[in-house]
Amino acid sequence: MMQANHLRATFLLLLCSSVIGFATALVASDGRANRQQLPAINAAVIVPGFLTGADELQPLVDALKARGIPSIAVPFPNWHWIPCLGGRSARPILERIDFTVRHLTANGGDVDSIPDFEYTAMDCFQDFRDNPGGVMEAGGSAEVDSFPKNIKPRGKFSIPFEDAKGRVALIGHSAGGWISRVYLSDRDYGGRAYNGSNLVHSLVTLGSPHGNAPGPAFRSVDWINQEQIPNNVRALAIAGKGFKGDSSGQFTQNAYSFCCNKGSDGTMYDGDGVTPVDSAHSMEGPTCEKMILNGTVTHFPWSDVFGGDLFAPDLAKLHKEERTPWYGSDESVDQWVDWLKV
Repeated sequence: MMQANHLRATFLLLLCSSVIGFATALVASDGRANRQQLPAINAAVIVPGFLTGADELQPLVDALKARGIPSIAVPFPNWHWIPCLGGRSARPILERIDFTVRHLTANGGDVDSIPDFEYTAMDCFQDFRDNPGGVMEAGGSAEVDSFPKNIKPRGKFSIPFEDAKGRVALIGHSAGGWISRVYLSDRDYGGRAYNGSNLVHSLVTLGSPHGNAPGPAFRSVDWINQEQIPNNVRALAIAGKGFKGDSSGQFTQNAYSFCCNKGSDGTMYDGDGVTPVDSAHSMEGPTCEKMILNGTVTHFPWSDVFGGDLFAPDLAKLHKEERTPWYGSDESVDQWVDWLKV
């Protein structure tokens, strides 16, 4: 009798262990397998490039909406880039991307229902003081894997009340493109792995510098180039051309030299005036496609924004006089928007 009871007790323990193990596996896989099966939502989040904000990307938002893709630029002004100056960690921008993507996936793609977040001038100052990496090697190193894990960007970012209903598209302009790749990754970046591929079905990058290059500003690019685009995310790397490094002004030559391998003076490249085609097409992965836009396409609508004529006088003059299209112009968007539609 005692032996029978012992056998029954052993059987019950084994059964409980199996149930607990199965439940644990389900919980552990929820962030990956289950979310990878979320349906695609017809909506897009646009990540502004370095020193630009939501206002500067509004023309692209409007162009996509007019073509049936509800879109929103990550809602921050250009001064929120200050903590990232000098090639420091991109985590302040990543927190804003994550905030926007999570709210948009939770509300089913309603771009008009994204709440505000709180961020003050004092938050910005403290982030600039503490954000690791860059030329000054804040935190002790310019290398991503050596960033302190306990430095968290400031700001009050609410968490959605509901779970994600699907996955959205991510569109990164300029530096916003490689930062979007960091968001997709499941590797720890300065204290947090964002696992954005669970919530993103497609990535489009517009004139983004994806190629390795010397200097602290490219340490994070080097870091993300250690992996490819996740298999469950479609990707399209778009480049513009028409601005030769040897004949488009000093700003363009310097920009190409900055984005390319050590030893290049930038004169041998063609591109959009900021990012050469070679760098814009250096994003890799089995799902990654590449496109060069037809005609002459500039990196940014220089003459339409404050300070454009100071940063890039030759490009701004050409844009003002000839209305050279950029990635968000109608004639450019029409070349890639159908790829994005789900």
